[in-house]
Amino acid sequence: MPESPTPRLLAGLLVILLAVVSYSGYIVRQMHLVRELQQQMVDRNRRDSLQLLRIQNNLNALGLAIRDLLDQTEPYPLSAWSPQFDRIRRDLDNALKQEAQLALGRNQEQTQYLSSSIAQFWSAVDRMFEQARAGKETEARVAVRDSLQSRQQALTTSVARLMVQNNESDQQAAVQIAGIYSRVERDAYIFLFVTVCTVVFASFLLISSNRTLFRRLSDLSVQRSDLAQRLISTQEETLRHISRELHDEFGQILTAIGVMLHRAETRAQGDPLLVELREVKQITQDTLEKVRSLSQALQPVILQEEGLLATIEWYLPMVQRQTGLVIQYEKPKGELHIESQNAIHMFRVLQEALNNVVRHSGSNQAIVRLIESSSSLALEVEDRGRGFERSNGKRGIGLVAMRERAFLLHGRLDLERCVAGGTLVRLTVPRVDGQNP
Repeated sequence: MPESPTPRLLAGLLVILLAVVSYSGYIVRQMHLVRELQQQMVDRNRRDSLQLLRIQNNLNALGLAIRDLLDQTEPYPLSAWSPQFDRIRRDLDNALKQEAQLALGRNQEQTQYLSSSIAQFWSAVDRMFEQARAGKETEARVAVRDSLQSRQQALTTSVARLMVQNNESDQQAAVQIAGIYSRVERDAYIFLFVTVCTVVFASFLLISSNRTLFRRLSDLSVQRSDLAQRLISTQEETLRHISRELHDEFGQILTAIGVMLHRAETRAQGDPLLVELREVKQITQDTLEKVRSLSQALQPVILQEEGLLATIEWYLPMVQRQTGLVIQYEKPKGELHIESQNAIHMFRVLQEALNNVVRHSGSNQAIVRLIESSSSLALEVEDRGRGFERSNGKRGIGLVAMRERAFLLHGRLDLERCVAGGTLVRLTVPRVDGQNP
């Protein structure tokens, strides 16, 4: 017996499911890395750059204020600019604190340099304003020109370098994100290719297994059909043999017994055994009639001599007498010319259908129809019983034989549930060249 493909198909399905789950986990992990990279680097770098721009704006504001300090055309003393420097100082300190929290990847030297430069700048500013308040305007302006201006420019350059560094970090993060997306895209194509190959292989295995299975089923169907046809041929030969034996052997024996009883009856006039002889003679005659009826039912000679319609008209009353079944017969108008070999198959289907009505339907009424059309001839047997039921998956040989006979007639056998209850058995036989089958 060939090995079932089910384990291999299940293994292929399991591999596909594992691949899908694994790849889904991989995609989720990569997306998490991208999200984390964007949150920790790109977003923080962007906010850090905004703070650096804020610091740079404050430094530019300091540069403008220093320029105004050096402008001697202004009528105000240097100490008048102290509130403006204090406001810039508060905003700059706040920006520096927030920028220090957002800065990533910056070395300690840069941080210390920026902090010390800012501290030295404000220390110089404080000394300059102290000199200005002490009335040393000239010394204060020299300090602004020689110290504050250069320190402000150095701070602006330092912040500009930090902004460039942040831009470089953004570019590196963008390259990393693009690399992750490229890797995911490449792996997606690989996964798709492997999945398609697996599906194609599994489909090929399934198709191959199905083709093998259907080929075996086809061979078994042909063998079953051949066997059924042989059984049908054997059945017909057996029935013909039994019919001949009943008619020729038992019929002749019973006829001879009847003749002998008739002579004995003639000679036994006035004998007390005459009544018993007449009873035995009647029993013998009844038995002879039953044997003849059984012989005709097994192999009706009338079928070959007078055709299917006459055979059905002879057979149905006999079934009613023997079984008590009430049969309504609807026949077509005109004559039916059917080959004897085909007629015997239709007659056997009628016999089996009526036997099923008697044995299984639980009804005492049946309808037999012969329906003509331009392309087919249909034989229908309908009852009003309990309906057709399958019992535990078992199928009788009678139904198989009827289907095989329909196949031999190039026709079709249908079993239908009637709307009013019961079962309808329909044998449809095609006509050949507009003639009866």
